[in-house]
Amino acid sequence: MLLNFARSDVVTVEPDATVGEAARRMASRNVGCLVVTREDIVVGVLTDRDIVTRVVCHRRDPASTSVEEVMTERPVTLLEDLGLFEALEIVKGRAVRRFPVVSEDGRLVAIFTVDDVVSLLATELSAVARIVDQASP
Repeated sequence: MLLNFARSDVVTVEPDATVGEAARRMASRNVGCLVVTREDIVVGVLTDRDIVTRVVCHRRDPASTSVEEVMTERPVTLLEDLGLFEALEIVKGRAVRRFPVVSEDGRLVAIFTVDDVVSLLATELSAVARIVDQASP
């Protein structure tokens, strides 16, 4: 089940928050992505890259620009009951590293990141390498 691999501590922001508020939330929580929600329903994603390319590069004022104006709308979401390999099949080939995980009724429950999968695989491969080393003559 995907929830075994996804993070339940998702940092969110409302669409009417300012980009400045969102950036401060990212900095204080040490994350590069906020899931934009309206009453726990995912409506978008805002990344640190979005802020750079859609706000800073265009010299927009973060204090008066709303998250809704610059977020990525309708992000790819994953259902919470997917298996890991099913989820990887869905995200494969996309230029995105973070995916909100939602319940059947569309409510946000977690976030699945490709970075977390890579870290998990590295840990598991390290354990396998130790087994192989121990078994070697």
